[in-house]
This record gives sequence, structure tokens and C-alpha cells, in this order.
Amino acid sequence: FDDARLAICLAQTLEDLGGVPVNYARVESFLKDSGRVCGAVVRDVETGQAHEIRARTVVNATGVFTDTVRRMDCPQTRNVITASQGAHIVLEKSFLPGDCALLIPRTDDGRLLFAIPWHDRTLVGTTDTPVLETSLEPRPFDAEIEFLLKHAGRYLSRKPLERDILSAFAGLRPLVKANEARNTARLSRDHILLVSPSGLVSVAGGKWTTYRKMGEDTVSAAGFPGRPSRTRNLHLHGWTEEVGANTHWRVYGADCPRLRVLLQENAEWSKPLHPRLPYCAGEVVWGVRHEMARTVEDVLSRRTRALMLDGRASAEIAPTVAAMMAEELGRDEKWIKEQVSAFQALADAYLPPRV
Repeated sequence: FDDARLAICLAQTLEDLGGVPVNYARVESFLKDSGRVCGAVVRDVETGQAHEIRARTVVNATGVFTDTVRRMDCPQTRNVITASQGAHIVLEKSFLPGDCALLIPRTDDGRLLFAIPWHDRTLVGTTDTPVLETSLEPRPFDAEIEFLLKHAGRYLSRKPLERDILSAFAGLRPLVKANEARNTARLSRDHILLVSPSGLVSVAGGKWTTYRKMGEDTVSAAGFPGRPSRTRNLHLHGWTEEVGANTHWRVYGADCPRLRVLLQENAEWSKPLHPRLPYCAGEVVWGVRHEMARTVEDVLSRRTRALMLDGRASAEIAPTVAAMMAEELGRDEKWIKEQVSAFQALADAYLPPRV
């Protein structure tokens, strides 16, 4: 499973259906007419310019930031979300040879542990750590990494050490609050729909596994007469009956032939970005032209998964990626330096301090 690629695919599907995905536009407030939400004021993060976007219905689908957005509508709104952090570490494939995954349903403290083949690496997870403050870039705690290394060492082909970690990252789960639950592991991953007096529709909780059901319920809550959700039988962008070889090219689906045509524009674009990564230079250009990539982090973290697969290698190719993007986007040397500096600082955070 590749959450970032699925998110990009959904944005492309929206565009295929006539929608307009808007990247790097931060919602700052809601527009209201006679007490009803009728749009939002958004700010272009790149230019700083504010815009008004009007809509018949506004949906708040912002995960762990659900309550923050709900308070833009009504400051007195009570929180319904509790955030739980899940940490992961990435190791070489040799730690889990073959194509099978491991699932340990109960560790020493009752938590679940898994190790799965992922992008020709071994992905080990996960933890369930309550967090009081949400962040756009959550980081694994030392105790989480120690937990994963300790327990994974009992089941993998050899015991992993901190120096074996190629990348370590964390995500935040939006869990719907329950007063009787003593810890986040007991909270439900189900979703709920909330419609405020002003008409703001919020979908809270949930998970990627049930995203289609979440979308279907949200469309129903939005109340468009005669406009039921089409998600049940909807093919996503790039859908194809051909499965193809089990390589990273599969993520492009039906777009793969177009990508290969693009690679023929420049002989340099077919060359690998780094010997320890599966990606070629042309995928940077593709991400900018067809997938709304605007930063080096976009390309190396969310269009490819380079940062998750090898933090050091990703930092090493940041200057190359920044230069290619600058040419596509018309950016200057100052932009290149800022992008490289920002990404290398981010990549450092994906490696444990002692590595």
C-alpha cells in the first residue's frame, strides 16, 4: 500500500471528472451568508495572495486537524478527535527475504507488530502513542524506535540495529473520542459525520481502508438531491486491467506509456537518480508536469517514496532534483539553495539521532 500515491491518484481522478484540485492553498477562514457556510478564504502559500472560493457545500476532511477546522466555523466547538501516532522503520529487504509478510498480533505490551515487503525494502511497524499536539511532520520518538527494533529482532532474519535503519517516519491517526477508552489503542477507527448549524460537513476519524465508504457517507450528508455518490463502481485515474511487473512503475498504471514517451525526450531522464533508489530523473519532470509537484519534498517524499526508502540517498540527490525542478518551474538559484537546504534538514530528521 502506498498512501501518497493513492492521494495523488484521487486528485487526478477528481480532475478527470471535471473538478479542480488546488495545491498549496491554505484555508484561513470561512465565508458565510446569513449564518451559513458558503465558501472559504484560501491563501496561495507560494505567492501569499488570498482568494475567495464559493461553494454550495463545504466539506471538512482534514484528518487530525478536523477540530481545528471546525473551530474556524464555531470557536466553541468541542473536540471529537484524539490523535495517535504510529511509527515505522525501513530496513533492507534482506531482513525479510521473500514476498511474505509477518504479523505478530500481540507483543510484550499487547501491541501489534508487522513486517512487510515494501518497495523492495522491509517496512516494520507500528506503534500506538497518544499525542497531545498535532504536527504536519510528526517524528518517531526514541522509545518507539527502540520498541520496533527490539521486537522485530525476534522474528526477522537477523536482529536490526539503529545503524541498519534506512528511514524512520511516523503518521498520526485521527481517532474519534470515546470517554470510556483508557488508551488510543482502544479507540475506534470508524468514522462519523458531523453537520454544524452553519452547514459545514465534517467527516471525522476513519482510515484509508474505508475511504470509499467515508466518501459515500459524506456525499449523502452533503444533501445533494438526486446526486448519490458514484464511488462504488468508479475506476480511479490510471486504472488498467494489466497488472504488470512488480516494480515501482506499477504505481503509474495506465499513465506508464505516457511516462515512457516523456523519458524519450531527453536521454538523461532515463538514468537513475541514485544507485540505491529505483527512480529515474524523468520521474521528477513527470511529477512537476502531471502531478502538481512544487517542492523537492513533494517529489522525493510524495510523488516517489525516496525519502521513506533511504533518507541518506534522498539527501544526496536533492541538489539534482532541485535543479531539474527549477528548470521546469522557472525558478532561480536562490530557490534551488532554499529547497536543498530545507529538504536535507528534513531528511536528517528521518534518521535516528545516533545513526
